[in-house]
Amino acid sequence: MLRVSARTTRLAGALVALVLVAAACGSSSKSKPSSSSTTGAALPGATLNGSGSTFQQAYDQAAIAKFTQAHSGVQINYAGGGSGKGRTDLAGQIVDFAGTDALPKAADVPTYKGGPLLYFPTVAAPITVSYNLSGVDTLKLSADTLAKIFQAQITTWNDPAIKAENSGANLPSTKITVVHRSDSSGTTNNFTTFLNSAAPGVWKLGANTTVAWPSGTQAGNGNGGVAQIVKSTSGAVGYVDFSDAKAAGLSFAEVKNKAGNYVKASLAGATAALAGVTPAPDLSYNPINASGADAYPITSPTWIMIYKQQTDHAKGTDLKAFLGYILSSDGQSLASSVDFAGLPASILTPAMAQLNQIVIP
Repeated sequence: MLRVSARTTRLAGALVALVLVAAACGSSSKSKPSSSSTTGAALPGATLNGSGSTFQQAYDQAAIAKFTQAHSGVQINYAGGGSGKGRTDLAGQIVDFAGTDALPKAADVPTYKGGPLLYFPTVAAPITVSYNLSGVDTLKLSADTLAKIFQAQITTWNDPAIKAENSGANLPSTKITVVHRSDSSGTTNNFTTFLNSAAPGVWKLGANTTVAWPSGTQAGNGNGGVAQIVKSTSGAVGYVDFSDAKAAGLSFAEVKNKAGNYVKASLAGATAALAGVTPAPDLSYNPINASGADAYPITSPTWIMIYKQQTDHAKGTDLKAFLGYILSSDGQSLASSVDFAGLPASILTPAMAQLNQIVIP
């Protein structure tokens, strides 16, 4: 009995070893689950779909690439289409998240079928006043002059109002072609918010994601569409996000800020506009026409909107991890590489805390 027991023990040990080897070989042929940079736990892996702001799209694409490289089980698609499309898609539960540079109006919030919303600020950037004017390398424009240009009250580049701000510049008599967004746009909302704030009494078209532009103007789809029309049209002027304006090689004006200084669009100017900003409890905030000698006055905020109550465990877990990456030091340090400004601690700290409000089944 003793010999049989010893043999049985050896056989059992050998079988256990074979099972362990087989298990190890089997596991090596399968992809390992991705791990969360925010919790250290494995992410379940899911496909997340988003749409909306073209203003933030370059940053979103860079963040998605870095995040999914580290978490191979997660796929994230971001379709752009404009802030209005993102909000509409989220309201109809067509997407898992929406990018927007303009938050929903209070009257529209009840139309969101998935319940309460959470707004996560991500990055910020200047909205440039880009122009195409041969021989004019430097251009200064105040809010009053911009308001008159975009309302078609000033129609040529050698208008006395423009000449008064650009002493010594060789301004041609070229006709001004105003270019604006064709879609419902957070960039339009923030550009017109600046004019509404900085040129009161002069700007008459209001502040919204769409406005009634004068006849004879041209419309482009997305920031990229506006950039391309400006680039290909002599005498054109349009509002374009900093990233797309740089990518298209456009010239952009120095804009007079609240302190009375003409400031060219830059990440430093955007950072100066963000200094001292305190967000509201829902994390809305407004850096447009901010105080400060170096502040660029048309600095736009942007957010990712999601439903507080998630309905799918895998998607909710992955979405929370992705937002955590964006708000982390790694995600924020990525911003400048694609021409966006990272956010200050006054915004990031409450945004990180808000991650805990996401309800995941």
